[in-house]
Amino acid sequence: MVDYRRLKELIKLMTENDLSELELRDQQETVVIKRGGAAAQGVPYIAAAPATALRPAAATDAAPGVEDEEAGLRPIVSPMVGTFYSAPDPESPAFVSVGSNVSPETVVCIVEAMKVFSEIKAECSGRVEKVLVKSGEPVEYGQRLFLVRAA
Repeated sequence: MVDYRRLKELIKLMTENDLSELELRDQQETVVIKRGGAAAQGVPYIAAAPATALRPAAATDAAPGVEDEEAGLRPIVSPMVGTFYSAPDPESPAFVSVGSNVSPETVVCIVEAMKVFSEIKAECSGRVEKVLVKSGEPVEYGQRLFLVRAA
């Protein structure tokens, strides 16, 4: 269970000390708090999941035949639970698509949670090989959004 008073104190600590990210882990839970980015405008967002849920989700994502096809591809995963958006608004083109080249600072999508829109960056360099989520779909913490072939 999330202790919201504790989270408020952590967010206040982050703001007072101008921290952009804070990660806490214990035996039952991992909590990651990040703030910053143009879309978030300094409003922190919170992602919490049991530490044990991180590995099984990644390990069971792909079917056996798909693993060979995805060998050598690096996933870009959702850092939070929310709604995936491939473009800044419905009339704009997608941030990236299959064949797009990305660098660690390239914004690849937006994930919205509780009316806070957070830009998600590639955090790697390469070419987008697969887009695994459609715009408007809900995503989970740690869910694979894109597959990138390293440059």
